[in-house]
Amino acid sequence: MARTESNMLALGTKAPDFNLIDTVDETKKSLQELKGTTATLVMFICNHCPFVIHVNAQLAQLAKDYISKGINCIAISSNDVENYPQDRPELMKQNAIDNDFIFPYLYDQTQNVAKAYDAACTPDFFLFNDQLELVYTGQLDDSRPGNNQPVTGKDLRAAMDALVHKETVNPNQKPSMGCGIKWKKN
Repeated sequence: MARTESNMLALGTKAPDFNLIDTVDETKKSLQELKGTTATLVMFICNHCPFVIHVNAQLAQLAKDYISKGINCIAISSNDVENYPQDRPELMKQNAIDNDFIFPYLYDQTQNVAKAYDAACTPDFFLFNDQLELVYTGQLDDSRPGNNQPVTGKDLRAAMDALVHKETVNPNQKPSMGCGIKWKKN
């Protein structure tokens, strides 16, 4: 399994807008309608990556723990489904149902949204404050498949808690690591 680190988009960057199909209810959704009142977490994930599979339960729990605190979660898959058919939209829908995702799981068919966010891997996390300014772009926690570290979400949870308590998010952030986004060949 190839290991790719996130690119660490500059803190303070405004969240690029999007309008993508939610694979669960098959409607288009925009960042503006999905954003939270306290913060918005945009996650680039996919169905088949072992790094994402390893954390799916924690992602589902994060959303359940923070939605009442005004933090909305949004998942996006930007992988090339021609060469990685396990990431097709209908399988994304099934994955969302199987993992009890209460957040939208959007399909970025053109890969333009992943490029706008400078997303590099799955999972890749982008936490924005209530003004949609990037405050965190690090790892979920230190757990990786096979390293025997528990999946707690502690790094991302600390950033989310800081926003909930109107505190400054620690700018010292470790990059996320996972499978590289499967880019289309031109």
